[in-house]
Amino acid sequence: MEKIFALFRIPELRNKIFFILALLVVYRLAANIPLPGVDIDRVQSLFESNQLLGLLNVFSGGGLANISIVLLGVGPYITASIIMQVLTMVVPQLEQMYKEEGEAGRQKFTMITRLITVPLAILQTFGMISLLKSQQILIDLSAYDTAVLVVIATAGTIFLMWLGELITEKKIGNGVSIMIFAGIVASLPSVLSRTFAVFDSTQLFTYILFILIGLVTIAGVVFVNEGQRNVPISYAKRMRGAKQSGGGSTHLPLRVNQAGVIPIIFAVSIVLFPSFIGSALSQVSNESLASFGLTLSTLFQNQWVYGLSYFTLVILFTYFYTAVVFDPKKIAENLQKQGGFVPGIRPGHQTEEYLGRITSRITLFGALFLGSIAVLPIVVQGFTNITSLTLGGTSILIAVSVVVEMVKQMESQMVMRRYDVY
Repeated sequence: MEKIFALFRIPELRNKIFFILALLVVYRLAANIPLPGVDIDRVQSLFESNQLLGLLNVFSGGGLANISIVLLGVGPYITASIIMQVLTMVVPQLEQMYKEEGEAGRQKFTMITRLITVPLAILQTFGMISLLKSQQILIDLSAYDTAVLVVIATAGTIFLMWLGELITEKKIGNGVSIMIFAGIVASLPSVLSRTFAVFDSTQLFTYILFILIGLVTIAGVVFVNEGQRNVPISYAKRMRGAKQSGGGSTHLPLRVNQAGVIPIIFAVSIVLFPSFIGSALSQVSNESLASFGLTLSTLFQNQWVYGLSYFTLVILFTYFYTAVVFDPKKIAENLQKQGGFVPGIRPGHQTEEYLGRITSRITLFGALFLGSIAVLPIVVQGFTNITSLTLGGTSILIAVSVVVEMVKQMESQMVMRRYDVY
């Protein structure tokens, strides 16, 4: 509490916080302006029966559940960012632009990400509108009306992308993550109201168990997000004339969860694809295609099929994304150039293999943790049979990660201003 008061006594930080809060208010207002022609009752029934759409709603910041003008939230921007990070592995020019050209290169990288966001937003909006039309949520839409809705929703995504970048510039956290966090927090009152509306005193133990699971999940998220393996690094001493310089030791931190929530976003996109295809095919006039589409859609509505597919994809994408962001070969080369080495391990290829083995082992634990977090809502609802308890592990993972990151950045800014917070 003392740190909070100390934070607000610094005018610059106080102004930044109020500015971010004002932008979040604007964002929440936009997320509650619905698109025209929406059947609200059908929206609520669809989201209560489809956990995948509920998860997409988390990443949209709550805009999807309201079928608002910011229908997709910052989802297309997140997807574009992931695509750009993956492309740096196969396009050397992009990697050079981001890592070697300084601030100008990063600005070009960001601009390309913005440009990719636009066609992604158009395609994803069109696909979502087609799904909602097939579910009779958007009714009586002509081709012109559909085009107008695509333009509105795409403009909404670009608007949120701009708001997110404004928040990021204040250096109190990642703007996109903070906006998703705001959507999660905004959904809490409705979740609690639905829970109390169907409250059954005979299931009091079940509710207590749910609360305990939530607390354990929060503790687990903090533990894994902060967990890291410190690899000892020593530096050789150098002689310059008659003087000796260099030497010393430090460590290389390898985080248990280097991928964050990115694997879950990847997995959601893949798991949703068969359901979207099945829903679209089930509406065609050809009986064979319609039957195949219905079978495909029904298959992925099965909780076991959905849960196992989702869990497996999260693990695979955790390894994939970790390989994108962590390159043992480059780290081994940089250590060798700087005169650093791991005690007991030869520099170069052996160091690369050593770092690769350690990364694989700790990534396994992080992948299993992310997979468990992803399917936590299915497991909890399967045991409790209470569908109103919808705050899943992914929401908790995002919320806790954002809060921890914001606290760290605010404390670092206070230390920069030499403010005594202890």
